[in-house]
Amino acid sequence: MGRAPSGLGFSPIRVRGRRPTDSPQSLGKNGVVIAAKDVISTSTAVFEAKGLTKVYRMGEVEVHALRGVDLELYQGEFVVLLGPSGSGKSTLLNILGGLDAPTAGTVRFRDHELIGGDDEGLTHYRREHVGFIFQFYNLIPSLTARENVALVTEIADDPMSPEEALRLVGLGDRMDHFPSQMSGGEQQRVAVARAIAKRPDVLLCDEPTGALDVNTGVAVLEVIERANRELGTTTVVITHNAVIADMADRVISVSDGRIATVRRNDHRATAAQLHW
Repeated sequence: MGRAPSGLGFSPIRVRGRRPTDSPQSLGKNGVVIAAKDVISTSTAVFEAKGLTKVYRMGEVEVHALRGVDLELYQGEFVVLLGPSGSGKSTLLNILGGLDAPTAGTVRFRDHELIGGDDEGLTHYRREHVGFIFQFYNLIPSLTARENVALVTEIADDPMSPEEALRLVGLGDRMDHFPSQMSGGEQQRVAVARAIAKRPDVLLCDEPTGALDVNTGVAVLEVIERANRELGTTTVVITHNAVIADMADRVISVSDGRIATVRRNDHRATAAQLHW
């Protein structure tokens, strides 16, 4: 591995594996309800955000997207950021992912301060530590599923192979198909494979089922659930769909740029149990 950028000084050491409190009941196979873990008391904080504000200025108009948000996310937990459009949840996700910077406040990823880092350091952070899944698939039409995933694995330090990632999302028989030969759900699963192929520490999902029907959306959520469970990836899903919140360890409701409520699920539902 090359020299870590000086702007953030990330160590090449990576934290992987299941949550410390995982148990056979938590695996969620065959529709079994996943028991909620006490991840807050037993796990390490991955993100610590304090006093985050974000103000967008358009001429003389100021739009306050975030208003003093404090947030901690923990190793291996599954979190849903729930709120309507315009509540600030996408802005918060983009700041955690190093895609945007707050107007004020601080964000730490493990022992590294993200705010104020140089472009090279943030690029290294995104490339090595964060997987992104968006509502729209952002696949390159002229590349096969395998080649779309390889775009990430070729620049990551410790990736799984494109074939392994595609098999993990149930597309082992569709590797050499182009996006135009796939359904919307299959394309989104390619996008998930691309995100998890580099074995990220954090998976950030922005309305991953927003463009999908119910059955296809559940299939995509099952893949995200599996990545969280089997890879130990800290997972954040933002959505306006309250049903999806039943999958989470914690549900953080966002309203008018503030965290309105935080609740723990005593039992996590599996994706297969969701209906909307």
